[in-house]
Amino acid sequence: MATINNETSDKVNFMTFIITKFARAYKMNSQQAYLYLKKYGGMDFLDKFWWSLHIEDPYWSIKALYRECYANGGGR
Repeated sequence: MATINNETSDKVNFMTFIITKFARAYKMNSQQAYLYLKKYGGMDFLDKFWWSLHIEDPYWSIKALYRECYANGGGR
C-alpha cells in the first residue's frame, strides 16, 4: 500500500482549504471555484506557489489567486 508523504498531505490539505475559502469569498460552490481556478490558471498557480501562499493570511492568498485568474481572462 502506498503512503503519502507529509509535504504532499500538507499541499492537498491547503489546496482543499483555500479552494473552499475562495468559493465562499466569491459566492461559488467548491466545484464552481475549482473549475474557475482550473480554467484561468489558478490551480497551476496554486500548485506552483502553494508553499508561499500557505504561510500568508488566507485573505491575501485568495486575492493572489483571483489576480492570477483575472490576468488570464477570468474577470468575474
